[in-house]
Formats: sequence, structure tokens, C-alpha cells
Amino acid sequence: MKIFSYILIAIAIGLIIFNLTKIDYSAPFEGDSSVAVISVLAAACAILLILILRTSQRIAKKKK
Repeated sequence: MKIFSYILIAIAIGLIIFNLTKIDYSAPFEGDSSVAVISVLAAACAILLILILRTSQRIAKKKK
């Protein structure tokens, strides 16, 4: 599970970097830029959820 979560985090970081290049910073909420902004936020949320999952697994392991 540890390696799988690292792989998912790496993929999410790759998606963030890719979508940051697609954003038109003069008009970030128009056209394809809005899709890129939403994708960046979704990937950031995925990273946050994976980190929360890993933290809860560490707590459960210590509690045993």
C-alpha cells in the first residue's frame, strides 16, 4: 500500500505540472484554462486524501 500511494502521489504531481502549463494566466477561468484549473485542484485534493489515508494507517498501526 505504501508503494501504491507513492505512485498515486507521483501521478497527481505529474497531472498538476501538466495542467499548470495549460492555464492561460491572463484569463484563467475561460475556455480550456478553466478545465486545467479544475484539474489542478482535483489533483491537489487527491494528494491530500492520500496523505490523510497514510496518516490514519499510521495511527491505526500504533494503536494495535
